[in-house]
Amino acid sequence: MKDTNTELYRAMYLIRMCEEKIRVHYPSDKLKTPVHLCIGLEAIVAGVIYSLKSDDQVFGTYRNHGIYLAKSGNTDRFFGEMFGKVTGEFQGKAGSMHLSAPENGFMGSSAVVGTTIPLSLGCSFVNQQKNNGRLTAVFFGDGATDEGVFWESLNFACLKKLPLMFICEDNGLAIHSNTSERQGYRSITDIVNQFDCHVIQSESTDPEVIADLTEKGISQIHQKNGPVFFHFKYYRYLEHVGINEDFESGYRSREEFEHWHKIDPINLQRAKLIKNGLKESFIQEIENAAIDKIEKSIALASQAPFPPDTDLYQNVLV
Repeated sequence: MKDTNTELYRAMYLIRMCEEKIRVHYPSDKLKTPVHLCIGLEAIVAGVIYSLKSDDQVFGTYRNHGIYLAKSGNTDRFFGEMFGKVTGEFQGKAGSMHLSAPENGFMGSSAVVGTTIPLSLGCSFVNQQKNNGRLTAVFFGDGATDEGVFWESLNFACLKKLPLMFICEDNGLAIHSNTSERQGYRSITDIVNQFDCHVIQSESTDPEVIADLTEKGISQIHQKNGPVFFHFKYYRYLEHVGINEDFESGYRSREEFEHWHKIDPINLQRAKLIKNGLKESFIQEIENAAIDKIEKSIALASQAPFPPDTDLYQNVLV
């Protein structure tokens, strides 16, 4: 039987190391796509997806690397896509911002804020009509809650009691705009609580806590109590798009980062494994296996050819 905390660490470490490798290779211009890194976000993604069944369906945002890797674990196709090569999930057409892996239940992501929320609504509605037991989860940032489509989708989901999980990954920012500069209300959870919707919130960076809360939400859905709105706080370590820190930009401080870095999800989970009695050598085996897997995938992507020009319009709606 697999140990929950070990599997959560394995998932988070793979996500973190994939993105750290992107930071290493990005300046070389080998990666053919803008990147929105999820460093600092790993506990939410790993915890939620760990609690879902393999055939449950997930939608994401442009900050989607963690979702893709937690759902599929396929680093070969991940880096192939980042490098724009034939080995990529979509041979470079999707890039970073439109990743998906439908065969693993990751149904889609989009560069446009909030646009996968109504798609998840439709998917959930179909699952309800088919009575197939599938859940749908949609990840989005707090900036998406400024969009009308979020509130329209929430309202419809509550009316129809859909088996839908709204996962709000709240870093307090919409690119560079703080919540207080965008929202004329104090608490989104207070407002969502007025809907016929179960609300769960946390500021934890412990993926086990996130997984436990997710399972509580899933239980509510299985009891036919309608959708669940999860409000998870986290801190985005790096700039909105790109591989660098941006504290000099003036819209946030390094002190904020230092506060959140003290509760970094990777470091906390590693310390928990040690406290639970796992040997350092065993943890290093997990880490070395992840790094080895990533290095092999990067080598494969580097050596793979670009798609031929004749494939440009294949699998594309024009």
